[in-house]
Amino acid sequence: MTHKSAGRMLARRRFLSAAGASVAAAPLAAPAIATAQGQTTTWRVQSSWGGGPGLEAFYEWANSIVEVSGGELAFDARKDGELVKRFDIYDGVRAGQLEAAHNFTIDAGRFDPAGVFLSSYPLAMRTTSEWDVFYYGLGGLELAREIYAKQNLFFVGPIHHGPNIIHSKKPIRYLDDFRGLKMRTPGGMVEQLFQQLGAETITLPGAEIMPAFQSGRIDAADFVGPSINYAYGFAEETKFISMGPAGYMSIYQPVDLMDLTVNQAAWDALSPEMKLLVEREVQNFSDIHHAKIQKADQDSWAQYAAEGVEVSRITPEDVRLLTKVAASIWFDWASRSPDAARVFKVQLDYMASGSLGYVEQEIADLFNDTL
Repeated sequence: MTHKSAGRMLARRRFLSAAGASVAAAPLAAPAIATAQGQTTTWRVQSSWGGGPGLEAFYEWANSIVEVSGGELAFDARKDGELVKRFDIYDGVRAGQLEAAHNFTIDAGRFDPAGVFLSSYPLAMRTTSEWDVFYYGLGGLELAREIYAKQNLFFVGPIHHGPNIIHSKKPIRYLDDFRGLKMRTPGGMVEQLFQQLGAETITLPGAEIMPAFQSGRIDAADFVGPSINYAYGFAEETKFISMGPAGYMSIYQPVDLMDLTVNQAAWDALSPEMKLLVEREVQNFSDIHHAKIQKADQDSWAQYAAEGVEVSRITPEDVRLLTKVAASIWFDWASRSPDAARVFKVQLDYMASGSLGYVEQEIADLFNDTL
């Protein structure tokens, strides 16, 4: 076995056994610690991570809750699919199969089109700080909570993880290279964007991407960041990565967001002090979660180089063209519900402002004229 193959196998083994390696650290049977208010309240909290640095960070954070809460609250941490299937996770929280979920916020689009505007969408806000401004400065947190409350859910707060990138069997150096490409996407706006570029899209969960590459069902796939994608084995089947211009690993999904969502009754049962603690913990965890994943991503680039993977970047001019393509998709989704229009209006004004300037004012005016 070559050194390169051994390294790849080790990386995959670490990822695929991350749950086993980390479960010992996860509070699978939280202790009943006596507190001034009685016994510990234990929440079953399922993450949408199945392994890798994101799941490890989640387990570490979950372990800390019983201590920082003084024994009043504990998290029984579970990995993706352990109690509820991946795309049923919000339903599981609603039904009380879980008390809470560490999930990808984009899934909120399944119960309201506004949900797609609560997470990163193509060519929109492009940094974690811009999303924090939306949530904590421009009223986004309150809007999200209103939308989730209609589903008997409480949206505690956003949790950053990082950009999504594209792996392909063929080089993608120009926008025309997407034409005719058989490509996996997560659906929604991202799927529509690449369809506009001429790609033949298909929606698949992460676990089915490698078999699809191996069978020739797909030529390319959008998925999460480089470290997790390497652990899945993408470098074995694809030798090209397409990213945004310098400074952006991704421009179509540069800041993929997760959140902590809680069953409304479980949230209401907490003391005011404990609610505040959980909100602050989510803000702290967002920073830690994001940083640990970015560190793992940095480490992965040497592995890709050793595998002979080529990285290419689209140009700033391509970004301007894509923004105009994406704008029509934004407007379509924003028209699908009153809440979608409310959320998007806040973001559009921000993106068109002097602070960002991502959107030309004439494009913003087109939407504002329809309100």
